[in-house]
Amino acid sequence: MRAQLAQREVALAGVALLATAVALAVSSAINAHGSRLPLPVGSYTALAGWSGLGPVGTKTACGEVISATTEGVANPVLPCGVEIYIGYRGKHVLTRVVDRGPYVPGREFDLTEALAQRLGLFGVQQIDWSYAQAG
Repeated sequence: MRAQLAQREVALAGVALLATAVALAVSSAINAHGSRLPLPVGSYTALAGWSGLGPVGTKTACGEVISATTEGVANPVLPCGVEIYIGYRGKHVLTRVVDRGPYVPGREFDLTEALAQRLGLFGVQQIDWSYAQAG
């Protein structure tokens, strides 16, 4: 009887520890506004630059209508709508693929003007990027 009670206490302690770990993981994925953010997965570097993805009101290859505030990237391989983190000079922004491209040799990403301005990226620069995975 005592052995069963001890086993039950150990099992309950294990469940409590697991619940605590899960709660910490979830709380670290919540931003200051209380909404969940996807977690970054992997880390890569690439050349990126701003090139207008078209005038305001233009529809992209992904079906996105570009506005002056659209923060997105163009990439020839990543699926439309996939969320990624773009990092440049200590700033990291969660964004998504909104178009195909770039069509400039050697460059892997084109950034919308709004995203480039938010990151402070001018010209063609090396960025860090990672996939975003739902937490």
